[in-house]
Amino acid sequence: MFPLVFILGNTLLRAQVGAQFKDPEVLVRHLYDQVTFPAEKTPDWDHVRSLFLKEATVVMRLDKTKTEALTLDGWVLDFVNFIHNADVRTTGFEEKVVKMETMVFGNIAHVLVLYTSFVPGKGKAPREGVDSFHLMKKGGRWWIVSILNEIPGPDRPKPKVLE
Repeated sequence: MFPLVFILGNTLLRAQVGAQFKDPEVLVRHLYDQVTFPAEKTPDWDHVRSLFLKEATVVMRLDKTKTEALTLDGWVLDFVNFIHNADVRTTGFEEKVVKMETMVFGNIAHVLVLYTSFVPGKGKAPREGVDSFHLMKKGGRWWIVSILNEIPGPDRPKPKVLE
């Protein structure tokens, strides 16, 4: 009896999570909520992975001159390393959506996001970033296919659509 109850419970949970992501903006906002965490907590990386296609790619701006394409697992590892190396487990971390611009066409979507990231207690002002999400609808819900990240600066002003 236990395996049947477990299977049914797991199926219901997946259906509830899938229903939650029938709108691409809801999915994108949920991702930002998942990577924001208070002191002494860290993200549930299995849940975060469940928001993406397993083949997803994340392209990150690493510094002023370097951008790198990462697999989903590589991106998670990079985030885990950031939490450890910047010692943000003790402070928490915030990433908040400032503005979104969304385009949906059939089963594909593009969501352009202006966000701020902030480490409480570090004495630094929030930093702006721009993420470009590419999503696809499959199995009745939206999935993140890729994220491209860029950091605005004097030589790279943020897109006018996000001002």
